[in-house]
Amino acid sequence: MSSPATLGVLAGERPMPTWARTQVLVNRPLTDRYRLLRFRSATIAARAEAGQFVMLSPATESGPVLPRPMAIYTRDAGSGSVDIVYGVVGSGTKALAALEPGATVVVTGPLGRGFVVHEETGHVLLIGRGVGICAMTTVAQDLAGTGVRVSAVLSGRHESAIIGAEVFRGCHGDVRLATDADETSGVAVLRERLHRGFDGDPPQQILTSGSARLTRMSGELAARWHATVQVSIEAHMACGLGYCHGCAAGDGDGTHEAPLVCRDGPVFRLRG
Repeated sequence: MSSPATLGVLAGERPMPTWARTQVLVNRPLTDRYRLLRFRSATIAARAEAGQFVMLSPATESGPVLPRPMAIYTRDAGSGSVDIVYGVVGSGTKALAALEPGATVVVTGPLGRGFVVHEETGHVLLIGRGVGICAMTTVAQDLAGTGVRVSAVLSGRHESAIIGAEVFRGCHGDVRLATDADETSGVAVLRERLHRGFDGDPPQQILTSGSARLTRMSGELAARWHATVQVSIEAHMACGLGYCHGCAAGDGDGTHEAPLVCRDGPVFRLRG
């Protein structure tokens, strides 16, 4: 991922997080590798800004389970529901996958700094792959009906493995898929597709997530189109609040600590 020298902290206040024990509403497979979990929290659903995350853990009787940072995939202030998407990779996410509707989860959020879409922006390009796409779906939710055009380039192993396409389409986004199966997801091929697709009508902002190679490509595209880039990065963390200082975004400069993903991110601006 980008070094601290290339990442800048976005300005703005963060919504006050809340802590809650709440019920699972839905917990089901979404793709062959990922699951969707829905819980109810009226406060988080109302406060969450695009690109923020929650710390979530199951309330088990067998012992403590460390909370996991999870991007907010969608939220509905009307119903008070929040969706997250996760892969089953360890004991904590295995415990999550075993939860039935009605089970209790412990949630803290919304956390971190989200994406900022500038007032003068008329066209936003979102580029993501795999579960990293989940950090950007709320951007499309917020921009639906505002007049800001959203183009989403979504990458995955094959078409049925791609996350988020239905959310972007439901928010009237222009969705373009790139897969390993049809050899359209490689950077060289994807870069050329984006040149052809957007040189005549380039975005003013590029938002991306997770992948170092997509971040580098986004920086190259931004230089070509005179656009700006914001990137959401992932990190292991214990608290999500900035207390443990375990999620520094790279190494410090010898005098100052590197930005913390939970407190200063997870969304950063990419410096030119």
